Amino acid sequence: MSENKSESVPTVNPRVTWEGCSVLLDINDGDRLVFARLSAGSTLKIGNKTFSLQPLIGCPFGSLFQVESGKEKPYLSRFIPPTEENNVQDEGGCELQEESRDNRAIIDNNQAQSLTGDDIDAMRRQGATGNEIVEALIANSATFDKKTQFSQEKYRLKKQKKYAPRVLLRRPFSRSICEAYFKKYPARIGFLRVDALSLLLSMANVTANSDVLVLDMVGGLVTGAVAERLGGSGSVCNTYLGGTPYPMEIIRMFNFNNEICKRVLRCSVNDLCAVQNETSEQVCQHEYVCTMESQSDEKTSLSVSTEEVHLSSKNGVSDLVPENELSMGKTCKAPKAGEKAPKEAIQSWKENGFSSLIIAAPEQDAWILVKDLLPLLTYSAPFAIYHQYLQPLATCMHNLQLEKMAIGLQLSEPWLREYQVLPSRTHPCMQMSGSGGYILSGTRAYSNTSQS
Repeated sequence: MSENKSESVPTVNPRVTWEGCSVLLDINDGDRLVFARLSAGSTLKIGNKTFSLQPLIGCPFGSLFQVESGKEKPYLSRFIPPTEENNVQDEGGCELQEESRDNRAIIDNNQAQSLTGDDIDAMRRQGATGNEIVEALIANSATFDKKTQFSQEKYRLKKQKKYAPRVLLRRPFSRSICEAYFKKYPARIGFLRVDALSLLLSMANVTANSDVLVLDMVGGLVTGAVAERLGGSGSVCNTYLGGTPYPMEIIRMFNFNNEICKRVLRCSVNDLCAVQNETSEQVCQHEYVCTMESQSDEKTSLSVSTEEVHLSSKNGVSDLVPENELSMGKTCKAPKAGEKAPKEAIQSWKENGFSSLIIAAPEQDAWILVKDLLPLLTYSAPFAIYHQYLQPLATCMHNLQLEKMAIGLQLSEPWLREYQVLPSRTHPCMQMSGSGGYILSGTRAYSNTSQS
C-alpha cells in the first residue's frame, strides 16, 4: 500500500478529548444527541442560550457537565453526581413500596406552585445555580410531599432538565454513532439499527488482518465499523458504482488515526471487475487450447480500456449533520480516510481475493450487486447483505441458489427490545422500533462456471 502524506496529528490518550476530535454530546439523558468537533470556537445551543465547548477539551470521555449561571453568561461546568445519595434514595424507594400513598388526591390545576417566573428570573440575576432553583421549586410546591417517591423523582428530573440541563460527553464509535443516527435521522443510514450492524459484522467474519470489500451507501457507517474492528490491520475497500464515490462523512466521526485511515481505500466496481476479468483470462489461457488466446487478448484490451474511471474530488462528500447542531473550528482537520486504492493493493486483491464482503445499499438491487461483487471473493469467504426490506433479499437468495454461487444461505431478521432498568420499575420501554431490516448471509462456493 502506498504511504500517505504524514499529517500533524498529536499523540494523545484516546480516552481523553483533544482539540479537533469529534464527540457525541448526550443532552439530558438522550433527549437530544449532537455531534460536534471540539475547538476553541465550537459552541452548543441549548434552548435559547449558546455555550462554549472549550471546557470539554482535555476531559475524559464519559464526563458529565451541567449548565451553570456565570457572572457574564452561562457556561458548562464539570459535574460529578453524588453516588452515595443515589444509593440512599434507591434503598428508600424499596422501603416506601409498602406505603399506601398515591396520587389520587392531587389535582393538576396549576395552583400548586407558589414560585412565579419573575421570582425565578430574580434568582438567576442573583447568581443562583440550576440546582438551587430546582430545590426552590420543590420547597414551594404544595403537592410535592403528597406524591409518591417515584412521582417525586420524575418531578425533580423534569425540573432539572429545564433549569439545570446536563451534557454527557460520549466517545463516538460504531454503537453510539449508529444509535444516534437511528434515533434522529434513520433514513440517512438506511434504517440500519445497531443490532443489525453488529450482526452484519459477525456474519461477514470481520476480524483482524482481513481484506474486506464493502459497498456502503449508508453514509460510511459500515465502512467505519469495519475499520474500527480491524484496528489498523488488514484493509477495507470501499467500492462504488459508476465514477463518483459514495459519501462517507460519518467515518470522520470515529477519530481514526493515520494508521487506520490509510487502511480504508476506495476503488470502483468497474476497476475491480476489470481486474477480475484479467485474472480469469489468465486462468483460461492455461486451461483451454491455444485458439482461445486471441479472444482472451481482445477481452483484456476491453477491460483495460474501461479501467480508467473518473473519480470525484476528495471533498465531494455530503454533510450528514445539520449546521445548527454542529459547530466546529475551520482550522481543526482530522485524518481523512478513503484514498484511491494504489496498484499494489489492487494487485494483492487480484491475487488473493477478498476475505469477506458486506453490502449495505438499500437503494440498489441486491442481486445485481452480488452478481458482480461475489466473484471478487476468495472461495469459502463469507458475505452479508443488508436491506431494509425482505423481498429484494429473498429474490437475491433464490438467484444465488439457482446459480449455485453460494452455500449456507440464511435470511435473518434481527430483533431488539430495550428495557428500562430501575428499582421496582424494570419493564420494556414503551416505544421501540418495529424493524431493524434484514440480512442475507452465506459463503461463496466453487462451481464449474466460476471461471467462465
